[in-house]
Amino acid sequence: MVADERELIEAAVRAAIEHRQTASTRRVWPDAAALAALDEFASVSVDHPIGAERAVELLATAGSAATVNSVGGRYFGFVNGGTTPEAYASAVLATAWDQNVALPVMSPAASAIDAAAATMLLDVLGLPGSATATFCAGATIANITAVVAARDALLDRAGWSVDERGLGGSPSITVVTGEEAHVSVLKALRIAGIGRDQVVMVPCDDRGRLDPEQMPSTSGPTLVLLQAGNVNTGHSDPFDEVIDRLDRDRSWVHVDGAFGLWANAAPERRASVAGIERADSWATDAHKWLNSPYDCGVVACADGRALRRAMSMDAAYVESPDGERALMNLGLQMSQAARGVPVWAILASRGRAGIAEAVEHTCRCAERFASRLSDQGVDVLVPVALNQALVAFGDDSSTDAVVQGVQQAGKCWMGATTWQGRRAMRISVSDLSTTFDDVDASVDSILEVWGSVPRPESC
Repeated sequence: MVADERELIEAAVRAAIEHRQTASTRRVWPDAAALAALDEFASVSVDHPIGAERAVELLATAGSAATVNSVGGRYFGFVNGGTTPEAYASAVLATAWDQNVALPVMSPAASAIDAAAATMLLDVLGLPGSATATFCAGATIANITAVVAARDALLDRAGWSVDERGLGGSPSITVVTGEEAHVSVLKALRIAGIGRDQVVMVPCDDRGRLDPEQMPSTSGPTLVLLQAGNVNTGHSDPFDEVIDRLDRDRSWVHVDGAFGLWANAAPERRASVAGIERADSWATDAHKWLNSPYDCGVVACADGRALRRAMSMDAAYVESPDGERALMNLGLQMSQAARGVPVWAILASRGRAGIAEAVEHTCRCAERFASRLSDQGVDVLVPVALNQALVAFGDDSSTDAVVQGVQQAGKCWMGATTWQGRRAMRISVSDLSTTFDDVDASVDSILEVWGSVPRPESC
């Protein structure tokens, strides 16, 4: 390594360590000065380069100062996870390796680690050991991958090969999903060539769970999209009740479990997703509740042949032995990063019990949020099921004002949402470094802001 390269890397590592070590004391949202300093990046011209040393320095100063502090224990927005120390450290090493894991021959080390991580992940999540899991960019990509695999499998059962004949004139697939299905699932359907006219939306209850009593009867290929962990409430569809009603010979059940699938890793939360292992495919994120670095999603199929049918490709220069775990034949990408490395590091470091403890702790943090806020008169709109708390502060304008005020205060960060026609603050506890002290400090900030918001006069 040349001296300049070593100095650059050491400077970046020092800045990264400082960034991590000061996370608990920094603002969660950058202040106005930090945001204004971002203009410096646009002021650099490709006709007048600033050199590597200055580029790294600018990233370490202006860049770091304006980041959202999602790893300090007090960021509760968008179901964003933090990054565990072992995941962060292993990601640094994986970046230095710069491996492409499209084929095992391209990186024996990263491919072996990826396979081990996928096996461990299925085990921790309580999914069938015979299933095939692979990493991808996120739950949206995982949903797209699974929906395409499901589409091709259902049509194959009906005697139609998408590979040979395309979709024109193919048998129609009916899609059944709840009205609270996440938008990423609907995006996946569109990309898979399945239109809205083919989708039957089933009503949900006041917690966002699909009502199995209102499931339609179908007579042809049927794709059932269920949800583990409603993005607002954390509640899950009743998997056993839905699956018991299906003709399994002509149906495929996919579970969008971006964060909620991790409930199956915690014994005290497992009942909320009972029956989830009976599905045909699952999507989740490691960069949410597991706290792997971005980006890292997971798609798994009970029958790995369905993934290979939909995703395999052949070329003269990419031959791989039969039976080899070639990742480019399990997902949408050819070239891809070694996403399994940080996942393996987390699972190897913490084990089954450690993951269960982490999931349970964050759920209890969400319960603590709801309990403390409720005690002070805040409306808790839905009982806490997992790591999501949904609250409101009187009318919609007051709720929005509190959310905005909390964000500006910078001590913590929560987002706003609309739940069944009412504005709400959504509190998502997804950073494993969050402590009860973080919860209490955040509650104090919320209540302080709420106290400064004018209350509507009663009639």
